[in-house]
Amino acid sequence: MKSGILLSLLIFLPLVTPICPVPCKCTTNITDCSSKGLTVENLPVAFRPSAEIIHLGSNRLTSIPNGLFDNLRSLQVVYLQGNPWECTCDILYLRSWLQWQQNRSLYRDVRCSSPAHLEGRIIAYLTEDEIVSTCQHWYCSLALLSQVSLFILLFLQGVLVIFIIVYLQKFRKMTAEAWSTTRELDQQVDPWPSSSINPYNDD
Repeated sequence: MKSGILLSLLIFLPLVTPICPVPCKCTTNITDCSSKGLTVENLPVAFRPSAEIIHLGSNRLTSIPNGLFDNLRSLQVVYLQGNPWECTCDILYLRSWLQWQQNRSLYRDVRCSSPAHLEGRIIAYLTEDEIVSTCQHWYCSLALLSQVSLFILLFLQGVLVIFIIVYLQKFRKMTAEAWSTTRELDQQVDPWPSSSINPYNDD
């Protein structure tokens, strides 16, 4: 009986024990994903719930996906140094998570690499207005680009309308001249009479 229960546990154990995310290395409480060339696109979408320490240093991360650390109840520290963090809208989740950490001194090396006016700033100490201002700048740039594109489109449409109007006027003028020429030719040609008088007829 006991052997049967043990066998069942061995069968279902892989189903209830999360595997180590690729390409990381894992022990019971540590997940090491450092120096793996990770970007936001190929960052693991989840980590083992038992993880207490996660190493993400020396990668190519520019931000952290929303909610990535939220369900890790045992998590104590995440090593994030050595990444080119972009302090734009996408950094808001990481900043919020860092501000909830009790010991922010562990994250003094987690600094902005861009934009230029925030370069070198500690992410945990950024204000929301500083980050939102970069978002607004991006949206303003996009809005300006849209307006310029719309202006160019309207200009091209105006040029096309003017071209069509000029073409129609020329076509109308050419048509009128053709009709006038046709009438003049009709007037110059005498119609052949259906009956004529013979001048040499004595009767």
